[in-house]
Amino acid sequence: MRVDLDVEDCALEGLPRFQRASFQARRLARLTYLIGGLGVFGLVVSLFVDLFSPNSLWTAVLTNSAASFLLLAAGLQSAQVVASWRAQAIAVVESVEGPVADAPIDDQVETGWYDRLLARIGGRGASMVALIGLPTFWLAGWALASLISIEMIWNTSLPGTDLTQAGNLVGGLLLLMAFGLLVLERQLSNEPATNWPEADQLAQLTRVVIGVLLIGALCLFFSSSERIWPARVAVLIGLLPGLVALELLIRAVLSVFSPRNERVEPRLMASSFVAGLLRWPPQPLVALQHELHNRFGIDLRQIWAFTYMRRAFLPVLAVIVALGWALSGVHEVPMQGRGIYERFGKPVEVLGPGLHAGLPWPFGRVLAVENGVVHELATSVSEASATEQVLDPAEGPPPAIANRLWDASHVNDKSQVIASSTGDKQSFQIVNMDVRFVYRIGLTDEAAMAATYNSANVVSLIRSTASRILVHDFASRTLDELLGEQRTDLAADIGNAVQRDLKKLDSGVEILATVVESIHPPAGAANAYHAVQAAQISAQALISRERGAAADQANLAQLHASVAHDQAVADSREVMATAQAADLRFSAERQAYAKAGQAFVLEQYLTQLTQGLQHAKLLVLDHRLGGTSAPTIDLRTFTLPADPAAPSKIAE
Repeated sequence: MRVDLDVEDCALEGLPRFQRASFQARRLARLTYLIGGLGVFGLVVSLFVDLFSPNSLWTAVLTNSAASFLLLAAGLQSAQVVASWRAQAIAVVESVEGPVADAPIDDQVETGWYDRLLARIGGRGASMVALIGLPTFWLAGWALASLISIEMIWNTSLPGTDLTQAGNLVGGLLLLMAFGLLVLERQLSNEPATNWPEADQLAQLTRVVIGVLLIGALCLFFSSSERIWPARVAVLIGLLPGLVALELLIRAVLSVFSPRNERVEPRLMASSFVAGLLRWPPQPLVALQHELHNRFGIDLRQIWAFTYMRRAFLPVLAVIVALGWALSGVHEVPMQGRGIYERFGKPVEVLGPGLHAGLPWPFGRVLAVENGVVHELATSVSEASATEQVLDPAEGPPPAIANRLWDASHVNDKSQVIASSTGDKQSFQIVNMDVRFVYRIGLTDEAAMAATYNSANVVSLIRSTASRILVHDFASRTLDELLGEQRTDLAADIGNAVQRDLKKLDSGVEILATVVESIHPPAGAANAYHAVQAAQISAQALISRERGAAADQANLAQLHASVAHDQAVADSREVMATAQAADLRFSAERQAYAKAGQAFVLEQYLTQLTQGLQHAKLLVLDHRLGGTSAPTIDLRTFTLPADPAAPSKIAE
């Protein structure tokens, strides 16, 4: 119920909530300071703990407790605002005693544009705060601080922690604070609605804090390095104050859009529907019904459909449960499977893929059996394969397990003792092998029954049987026989022996193939074996290298002989051609001399002289220089060994 200040003062004095408003405001102020101080102190301690021990149970417990204290402080402050308004409303006395003298008007002081801008911004900010209400900002701030605190410590992978006596001491302190809040909650719950309407909603927020403190103390008491659930619960309990903080934040935001009137009695904004669910017995529908009735005037009790639903709830629920129990007798067998139907614990038949109906649970059930699914099983698996392996990059180097050389032990290698004979003495040797079996459950109904009821673990049965067969089979074989025998024949012998033993045990398992991946001496003998291989490879390489060198020398000698022969043939042919050319020239000159005589000789002389004077240095003298004789050339300077640079002589 809202109250307008325009009513008479006697009307306000007659209302109990207005009579006790002043006392309630003072009490709420003290509680707000106390609870808010505890919340801030808890956050500061949690911050220091996180600096020295990050991601620990202490941080989760302290932060969640501090966040719940901040939410309770927000509720108390919101209730204080309402109580203060009532106290001010009842204390207001509208009395005017005489005219009010006019205040002297100060001379207007001129200010600059910057001061006017600041004054305008401050005035608009003050008007906005007055319009929205300062309590709205406080409520939103408290809720936002709680949400941020819970989000910062949210970590569902916290490990267990040994807290020893410190955990018990802090847990006892949390229980002590929870007891004090329980006393406060009882007092608020016993307050009549006419005396204090907000007391019930404050009690609900107090229950939230009490629940967080109790669960936090429980986690501290039972925390240890072997237990993980205390750390998980300490983090998950933050959901409760987180939901309450989110609801209060939404209420604060939505209150901005509602008009605020200073002359109308305000409502408590810090009311929480989530906190109202913390009651026994839980009545969420009743709380929803009250909210609808108080806010929208909708009374669900007057609706016939809801009344009928409430009356028919138990019969309908019983029918649904009975129908669900009856439908438990309908079973679906997948396409790649089969099912063995048991009626009162006795196997009746093997069901194929599809839907099948039978007696409901527990009178009838269907056991799943594989239908033609092929598996591969190694006779030995190292313990390292059970751990999580880090995947190697596709573009990187191959992993070590992909190296099929036997200089290192592999995951599926199994050591076997084999026979060895040295002269007249008998001994033993050890080999490593990787033998794999490809198997499946038989396709017949009898095989499915046998695989289900005659063996507890098919994989262990196949592995133990194969190990026994391998020990018995390889005990009579030597290393030379194993390394020289065909692996297909060896795999066939091992597979047939394992299949015979499994058939004797009526296991229902069918061996499809036996694959011998590798048989080799142990990894410790790798160095000696590699040395033998290296010596053999070196000998073969040396022989090949010498053969290559001999072939190279033979080819080189053949090349030299061929070159010498070709050169001799070419030289002889060139000498012969030169002789023939000289003979022809001599015959031609003789015939020319016989026909021309001295003219031919002079012609040859002039030809030779022309050829000789082509590169000679000549000195030409003009007969007009003087003298009675004609100019002549001294040809003695052009005979060898004549110096071309020497000055020529003039003969008369």
